[in-house]
Amino acid sequence: MTEETPGFEEKPDVPSGATPEDAEPQAAAPDKAGTDSVEESGPAAPAGDVQDVALTAQLDQVRMALNERTADLQRLQAEYQNYRRRVERDRVTVKEIAVANLLSELLPTLDDIGRAREHGELVGGFKSVAESLETVAAKMGLQQFGKEGEPFDPTIHEALMHSYAPDVDETTCVAILQPGYRIGERTIRPARVAVAEPQPGATPAKADEPAAKAPDEESGGPDEG
Repeated sequence: MTEETPGFEEKPDVPSGATPEDAEPQAAAPDKAGTDSVEESGPAAPAGDVQDVALTAQLDQVRMALNERTADLQRLQAEYQNYRRRVERDRVTVKEIAVANLLSELLPTLDDIGRAREHGELVGGFKSVAESLETVAAKMGLQQFGKEGEPFDPTIHEALMHSYAPDVDETTCVAILQPGYRIGERTIRPARVAVAEPQPGATPAKADEPAAKAPDEESGGPDEG
């Protein structure tokens, strides 16, 4: 066995006839190759540019989220406004229906008051109570309609009696049997009337038409001698 001499390091084998300087380029060769690979990969990007790109991407995400939340808020606000308008409209409708139902129950009493007034029986304390009731009904929006001589309108009139008359040129209300009542544009009871139509075959004369000339006027009178 070969004994190693202590204190001496092993040296790489060197071919015969070669000098010690020939071994140095071989050892330095890996370092050169590594340097060439670094140079081929190009210079590294600055750290500041990478941070700017990341911040821009985050800013775009934040803007997108803000736009989405703003659109959601606007949609919710529009829905809330529509809800408020619908609730207010329903509240007004319910109030009108309640008032109409209440006043409808008072119509027979108002009819009795009207008949008593026509017969001269509305006197004393009864007169004060009747007038107070009519005032309260008027404040609640109750309006009376229906007059003699007005044209018949089937949307607000109910014909209970029918006749013919030579002095009318259209269907006319000639008598109001029961007045009609409305609240605003809502009719709670039509006016019950008696109507008259023009006499069949009759042509009533109009007041604005000139009277027919006498025969003497048309001929110019007798000739003068």
